[in-house]
Amino acid sequence: MHLQLGLPVDGDAVTGSIHSADWGAVYYELLGAIPDNINGGRIEMGWLLDIFLELDDDSTKLEKIRYARAYILQIIRGYLMPDLSRNLVHLRWLLKLVDFRAAGEFSWGSAVLATLYLEMCGAMRPNKAKIEGCLSLLQSWARFRFPFLCPRVDHPYTFPLITRWNHSASYARLPTCLEDIQLLLEQRSEA
Repeated sequence: MHLQLGLPVDGDAVTGSIHSADWGAVYYELLGAIPDNINGGRIEMGWLLDIFLELDDDSTKLEKIRYARAYILQIIRGYLMPDLSRNLVHLRWLLKLVDFRAAGEFSWGSAVLATLYLEMCGAMRPNKAKIEGCLSLLQSWARFRFPFLCPRVDHPYTFPLITRWNHSASYARLPTCLEDIQLLLEQRSEA
């Protein structure tokens, strides 16, 4: 996780209670606004985007902190630990952002990896059509482990490894047919 995404893997686990008597008060305290709809401690990502559009140059320190919390919530729910709804974020992530210094000490990489593993196990069910979780992590890992199936880049290894694919790549001579890809994988596994 640290090598692929640059997320910390040491530190306390990302756990804790997700029950609150007054969700609105928690949102108001940490974000400065209360959403119209709070569904079991979950709010719509669209609300976050509408409320926290852009920081002004004359924003106060408190407004900047609230904006940072909203932005981190969007990263957690939209990229690191998305679910199939893609439009709801739970308060449990906001509760981890009360103190940024403490939030930086959590093992976020372990939480992201555990979420992806859980979703990959669930994807094995015959009636499951979609998968959630940090799929770019899975893609970055696959490109690192199976270089014969990834595009050619002239950029050297960077940290975290996922940033290597932010540069132009050549897809020439890459197999596009599923049977060709299976053959390549079988040849590599025999070797």
